[in-house]
Amino acid sequence: MSDKFDVIVIGAGPAGYVAAIRAAQLGLKTACVDAFVGKDGKQALGGTCLNVGCIPSKALLDSSKQYFNLAHNLPAHGISVENAKVDMATFIGRKDKIVKQFTGGIGQLFKANKVTPFFGKGKLLKGNNVEITGNDGSKQTISATNVILASGSVPIELPFAKFDGKNIIDNAGALDITEVPKRLGVIGAGVIGLELGSVWNRLGAQVTILEALPDFLAVADQDVAKIAKKEFEKQGLTIKLGAKLTKAEVKKNEVALTYEDKDGAHELTVDKLLVAVGRRAYTEGLLADDTGVKLDERGRIVVDEHNHTGVDGVWAIGDAVRGPMLAHKGSEEGVAVAEWIAGKAGHINLDTVPWVIYTEPEIAWAGKTEKELKELGIPYKVGTFPFAAIGRAVAMNEAIGQVKVLAHAETDRLLGVHMVGPGVSELIAEAVVAMEFKGSAEDLARIVHAHPTLSEAVHEAALSVDKRAIHKGN
Repeated sequence: MSDKFDVIVIGAGPAGYVAAIRAAQLGLKTACVDAFVGKDGKQALGGTCLNVGCIPSKALLDSSKQYFNLAHNLPAHGISVENAKVDMATFIGRKDKIVKQFTGGIGQLFKANKVTPFFGKGKLLKGNNVEITGNDGSKQTISATNVILASGSVPIELPFAKFDGKNIIDNAGALDITEVPKRLGVIGAGVIGLELGSVWNRLGAQVTILEALPDFLAVADQDVAKIAKKEFEKQGLTIKLGAKLTKAEVKKNEVALTYEDKDGAHELTVDKLLVAVGRRAYTEGLLADDTGVKLDERGRIVVDEHNHTGVDGVWAIGDAVRGPMLAHKGSEEGVAVAEWIAGKAGHINLDTVPWVIYTEPEIAWAGKTEKELKELGIPYKVGTFPFAAIGRAVAMNEAIGQVKVLAHAETDRLLGVHMVGPGVSELIAEAVVAMEFKGSAEDLARIVHAHPTLSEAVHEAALSVDKRAIHKGN
């Protein structure tokens, strides 16, 4: 086998493996280098997302939702189940089985598309050579005309609350807890903190979330965030804002926390502490000193609008570059770069990348928030519609939340769509399509939406922009 390729991808997460497959589809001889090790000690393709992120967390979220429904939702339907229990071995085992299915699936896709996988840590050398260091310390070097850097990201560790894998854990550790903790502390009310906090809250843990920022979900539209926070607290999550952790000390299998807020210092003792304060680009050991590839002040690889590093034939995608750290954003960058390399018209629009938080209720949005529009001085108009007035949502006993549409005050072009409620992770796709086609609120308002469906909330919110919603007062 020749060690010369058209494309070498370093990293097999959602950005890297998708880039490798698309490059191979386009007739380019492609290799993909990745060092992730699965529970069985073998190479596990798919990166953080498939192994310890997106997929396993959704598996646990769904399992915990089923358990929660038994006691809290099914009685409203006239269905009762007594003495429901959770078998933790099966609970975690189901998640592991799903992970194995999908990581193995990527391996099959590599075979089908003739992508050559390499097991080890990749390092870019000068001249588009890639050094691969195996887990046994062995080294080999391969080369390519183009190298795509897709090294991903890792959790940010607090210096006074270092991960020990037992009492103080990261997202990976929170996916493998073998016994429901009586008290779980979560540092950070972001996507990871809320999702994993929800999992263990539903199973009976007393969950306290400490968020250093004064606003809840500051990245989201605040009308949506306000509704979500109220519902999370109703479910039993304790959320403390403006609470900055200053100390975490493990004592006799407990973690003693000290945090400060506007009222001074406070103490809290938990059985486990999940630190979820964000992620940072993972570029350690990725670049030799003489490659010419530059990093910014946050350690991310510097790229232009086409994800090119400025070094001939070297590209970078996913969490390791600017933009939201989202799997689907990385995947689309991977497709775009493969197509640019092949001389085709790749496309990625960071302005319409959808965000989703898979809590109950779900939270999703695309485009600008109302706060951002105000700060930019863009004139806008607003339309909203509650799920409480949607027949399908009421029939499902999930009538919490709303859809909010922001449109330009003069052109009516969609600027942002924000949702909190049932199934909004799917509903947001309609908004993204409309925004990609430069659609207006009027366009959404004139599209026929099936009845009864949750999507009618999008339709009515679009109508509400011009004060003509049918099923609520204007």
